[in-house]
Amino acid sequence: MSPRRPRVPIRLRRDPVSWERQRPTWRDASPRIIAAALERARARPAGNWYVLGPSAAVRTDSGHGTTVDGTEIVAWRAADGTLLAGPGACPHLGAALARAPVRGGTLLCPWHGLALGGAPFAGWSPYPAHDDGVLAWVRLDDHGGEEPLDTPAVPPRPPAGRALTAVYSGTGACDPEDVVANRLDPWHGAWFHPYSFVDLTVLDDGAETDVMTVRVSFKVSRRVVVPVTAEFTAPGPRTVVMRITEGEALGSVVETHATPLGTGRDGRPRTRVTEAVIATSHRPGFTLARAAAPLLRPLMRRTAGRLWRDDLAYAERRRELRSTGRFPG
Repeated sequence: MSPRRPRVPIRLRRDPVSWERQRPTWRDASPRIIAAALERARARPAGNWYVLGPSAAVRTDSGHGTTVDGTEIVAWRAADGTLLAGPGACPHLGAALARAPVRGGTLLCPWHGLALGGAPFAGWSPYPAHDDGVLAWVRLDDHGGEEPLDTPAVPPRPPAGRALTAVYSGTGACDPEDVVANRLDPWHGAWFHPYSFVDLTVLDDGAETDVMTVRVSFKVSRRVVVPVTAEFTAPGPRTVVMRITEGEALGSVVETHATPLGTGRDGRPRTRVTEAVIATSHRPGFTLARAAAPLLRPLMRRTAGRLWRDDLAYAERRRELRSTGRFPG
């Protein structure tokens, strides 16, 4: 039996509680529970796959450069649109291929015109790459140290034909585990993000089920909210998935992926957060929302960016405490 869908998505809070009067959650947010959930996530295999970023960021006319765990990567498109990836330095004299032109699916070094396709050349070998339709992935076996998987374990998503998708990317001075730990702490939602969430209750902390279940309301105004129930799972060491299981946007998914970039000039690690929102709805009007996707995506990214401005500060603070031996527990 499927969960009952509310006829009207919004609710009126009859007696709104001010921020400072809401129920404290610090007793429930046990460091032991969060740490245990993090360790279970870190023990799960990723098959050496790392998220590069949004699929749309990799174009057909030029290379897309980034780093993963200190390794330069360039990604581009073959003539048929297939995602390709390889080392970001030309094997000739080491030129950066990050923005190298692509012609007919071939990457052309801007220094001397060396052409690189999907085959090894002069010690330069491409990496396995995967495009899941939302995100671009690369497999680095030398870094992951795991048994390789042919493709990344992409979490189940709403059907593409019935979904509205937006992807946010941001970078923080922290490790992937700090990003994952942030997402495995749902108790901070209404306290740390009062502009977005209210009336948060953790129904299941995941200690027994490995699934954190949360009842929370998205804030429209002080009195008007949209209540939902959501589940948080960590299918891999660098991924946390939130899925709405009751209420408006039933079945919608938010995937948070943490990719290590390497060490910054200040000696601190850098991690990129790539958050994919895959929204769906049973309401007839959602077809219009999907048609307006070019207008809605920037708004969705701005909303995610506001949350991650705070959450990256959380992750950076956690990393600072760990690195100086001041982290509780």
